[in-house]
Amino acid sequence: MATPLRAPEPADTAGNVLRTPPHNYEAERALLGAILMNNRSFERVADYLLPDHFADPVNGRIFRACSKLIEQGNQANPVTLKTYLENDELVTAAGGTKYIASVAAGAVTIINAGEYGKLVYDLFLRRELIAIGEDMVNEAFESTPDDPAMGQIETSEQKLYDLASSGTSETGFRAFENVLVEAINLAEAAHRREGALAGVTTGLTDLDRKLGGLHKSDLLILAGRPSMGKTALATTIAFNAAHHYATTDNEDDRGKQVAFFSLEMSAEQLATRILAERAKINSHGIRTGSLSNDDFGRLVVASQELNDLPLFVDDTPAISVSAVRTRCRRLARQSRVPGNSGLGLIVIDYLQLLSAGRNERTENRVQEISSITRGLKALAKDLNVPVIALSQLSRAVELREDKRPQLADLRESGTIEQDSDVVMFVYREQYYLERAEPQQKPEENADKFHERMLKWQERCEQAHNVAEVIVAKQRHGPIGTVKLHFEADFTHFSDHIDDSYLPEPIG
Repeated sequence: MATPLRAPEPADTAGNVLRTPPHNYEAERALLGAILMNNRSFERVADYLLPDHFADPVNGRIFRACSKLIEQGNQANPVTLKTYLENDELVTAAGGTKYIASVAAGAVTIINAGEYGKLVYDLFLRRELIAIGEDMVNEAFESTPDDPAMGQIETSEQKLYDLASSGTSETGFRAFENVLVEAINLAEAAHRREGALAGVTTGLTDLDRKLGGLHKSDLLILAGRPSMGKTALATTIAFNAAHHYATTDNEDDRGKQVAFFSLEMSAEQLATRILAERAKINSHGIRTGSLSNDDFGRLVVASQELNDLPLFVDDTPAISVSAVRTRCRRLARQSRVPGNSGLGLIVIDYLQLLSAGRNERTENRVQEISSITRGLKALAKDLNVPVIALSQLSRAVELREDKRPQLADLRESGTIEQDSDVVMFVYREQYYLERAEPQQKPEENADKFHERMLKWQERCEQAHNVAEVIVAKQRHGPIGTVKLHFEADFTHFSDHIDDSYLPEPIG
């Protein structure tokens, strides 16, 4: 039966020539005919093909009905489809059961069902590319203060990325024997390293030992209450990773870059903090200009050492996850060393300051955070790099006697804990002890107060310059606590050396 042509999209004119978006109705009908002839043909396209991918909406309706029948374990043929589609106005207008019968009768072969499916999907992608291009043109003409050009570019890049990753004909099961070979190769590579790190180094020995380094495609949450040193630890890790990429002899790592998104501090403030940390100068002295000649000399030396680091800072406020992905992909394409390019690490300070995409903004902040954490985990997998996202903790910590953080203290903890591979907390007992100096009670005698004061001083001495990184969740390894040395004046983290390793005092 002859079928009237139905243009799937508005036609376009170029050079006075009428153009319709790319489509192939014959390939669509051939695929449907192959499925109706042998339902097993559906398995060849079920992983990636959807009803919306058909240019002819009638064919899409038939494909949807076939999908439902086959997935329920029933036969899909012109007789069974009649029950599902006899009241469908669109199918009825095309001829109803007669059209379905003609599709089934016109089936040529079931062997090429997979090729028909790939062609239908390829043409769908081409139509979507045309639609994205039209949107880009229209949005560029309609300039508004709330939608700057750079924002439109990032939105367009995100649409292209979503289209590229929306489906593939290569997905599906993989034989375990093939996966097993890859696992053995990984084990062999680890054996050859002879104890060396599998992931990106943090530059902190005990933390590297606990985590095994920062692993590719992992989302790591670094959380803590204000003034615990979250940003200082993040900048320390970012600096150490960048220094490793700049100095390593490992060809796989050389030339990689570290992206640092500073949503809380400006890029200049972050640079000042890193300068102060490396030069061992109080950052307040840098800001106020109260530096001695020696201090300024150390500052110059430190700036020269930092100059060639592959560390890049973006301080755009309230940036969205899609914009983060776009800028990271752009940075990954840059190469400082010929033959090698890409990112090695992404740091985001901090998670709650990210904004949801334009299509994901809601009045429910928990849902927005859920969307953001899912986006960050997808970012880590897409770019195959570790992503460290800093996070605030709720005030519930302050209400407990033991103020060490727990997973339940994460703001919007459900989604953050669920989507992350590693959750770490920064805790400094010294911060709380300094604000809890004992005061003599009216009914307390001097000896009792003196005893309490001595205990407090002893605890302060033990906690002095000691920070704890509590690994509360690790998907692929052990949890536990790692001690670090922290110098508050310079916001500097380094390896903690236990007193038992120190030499005996002389005399």
